[in-house]
Amino acid sequence: MEDCCIDYALNLINGKWKLLILWTMSKNGIIRFNELQRKVNGISSLMLSKNLKELEEDCLIIRRQYNEIPPRVEYELSELSQKLIVALRALDEWGNEVYKHKNPSI
Repeated sequence: MEDCCIDYALNLINGKWKLLILWTMSKNGIIRFNELQRKVNGISSLMLSKNLKELEEDCLIIRRQYNEIPPRVEYELSELSQKLIVALRALDEWGNEVYKHKNPSI
């Protein structure tokens, strides 16, 4: 059962962009599409749109569309993904430690 749960969780966040999108959203709060694309270095509009749709379907982000002219759409982390951010913060700390260890002159 444990292997099944970790496999399921990893499948939700697999790929090159999902964790970067979630991490960027965690640092910026509620964010609009174009701002998110500017902050996630190298991601195309198509790839961002695809990943946001998948993250929304998996209940990891909340998408809010406002019926205004021009239309406005905002994204934010769901409660589920906020729990994941705790683990990502630990991974960030670990990554900083490894980086400093491998690059002592920095």
